[in-house]
Amino acid sequence: AGIRPGRGVETDKLPADVRNRAMEAVDSCGGRVTIGDVASRAGLKLNEAERALQALATDTGGFLEVSDEGDVLYVFPRDYRVKLAGKSFRMKIEPLLDKLKAGAEYLIRVSFGTALIASIVIVYTTIIALLSSRSDEDNRGRRGRSYDSGFTFFFRPSDLFWYWDPYYYRRRQIRTDGMKFVESVFSFVFGDGDPNQGLEEERWKLIGQYIASNGGVVTAEELAPYLDVMPTKGKEEDDSYVLPVLLRFDGHPEVDDEGNILYRFPSLQRSASSQRVGRKEYVGKKWAEWVGEIEKYFEEKKWSFSKAGTSEKAMVIGLGALNLFGVVVLGSMLKNTATAPAGFISFVADIFPLLQVYAASFFAIPLFRWFLLRNRNAEIEKRNLGRKQRARALELPDSSLRRKLLSARDMARRTVISSDRIVYSTEKDVSDQDLEAREWDRRFREL
Repeated sequence: AGIRPGRGVETDKLPADVRNRAMEAVDSCGGRVTIGDVASRAGLKLNEAERALQALATDTGGFLEVSDEGDVLYVFPRDYRVKLAGKSFRMKIEPLLDKLKAGAEYLIRVSFGTALIASIVIVYTTIIALLSSRSDEDNRGRRGRSYDSGFTFFFRPSDLFWYWDPYYYRRRQIRTDGMKFVESVFSFVFGDGDPNQGLEEERWKLIGQYIASNGGVVTAEELAPYLDVMPTKGKEEDDSYVLPVLLRFDGHPEVDDEGNILYRFPSLQRSASSQRVGRKEYVGKKWAEWVGEIEKYFEEKKWSFSKAGTSEKAMVIGLGALNLFGVVVLGSMLKNTATAPAGFISFVADIFPLLQVYAASFFAIPLFRWFLLRNRNAEIEKRNLGRKQRARALELPDSSLRRKLLSARDMARRTVISSDRIVYSTEKDVSDQDLEAREWDRRFREL
């Protein structure tokens, strides 16, 4: 309540991802939240959620409420997004920066494919020029006609609009007729990016929502379907894989009467919004039905070598081989040239090392990626299988696991902090707060 940031915008100091996820959590809770609400719904660390709420409240005129048990709630006006957008210069320019970034990435993709065509044109034009100089024949006109007829099939002049259409790449993503040739070159060599981008944030959202919906007390077996675990081989293993969850959501282990280790997350047990909590009967098959909108287990996507179609790949490989063959031939011809090259041939001789690197890397990089993706996808498949096994074990638990799950449900506790439990609010003036505090003191003395 006493924060005085001056003229600065506190929210601008937050990472954009943390700010956006916190705001989405605030919206989903109706604008009245605890730190635990935001941490569980957004998958943020508790200190990240607290810092984000403090910054948002400072910049948007939000206020704090304190319950009769000392819980702190953050309350935001309905138009807090409008207020924040009016203050934050960073939020105003972020859409422009995102467009510039997308445009730069797009230009890199198409430029690499265009370089293949340019390399082929340069290499074979130089070969023809060297042959012409040896036979003393002027074939410039014929070389021009050969170039025009040989490459029109692969590179149409109408495709030049790509460079002037900043939204072309976005539109291509929703098309179903495959990618253009120039883009397929980059896709074949470098791939199409991480298919699991942003999936880590979704993982923590799933974990936070699952813990909160189960009253803040869970077993290691319940967290396993969302963590990086390997397939079981019938032997017992320790619960060390839950340590990242304990660190993120400030959890700690507890031992029940039967000696089972359970994990309690106090900050996720107190909420400003009502939410159903898993009851004792929601174990086994009913667990699968109760989970509902929460995914039963976390699944990673496998990496694909290239999203280009079969015909695009064949064309890319063919032209890449043609370019490599031309570079080898041209290198031999340049070595055997008796006279010093001049003009265009001299220019090509100067950049020939770059042409060699491009031609060699055109196949070396995909080959390396192929071996790398084989190992990476094998590990992803193992982790997915391990998580799927743990989820199935929860649907059909044995007697010991069932007792452990029932014990966790017995220890679960979720406290909803309603408006009638608020004893202090920074929205009120001091006199009102003093009167309310005196009234609570009178009631306490009467009790």
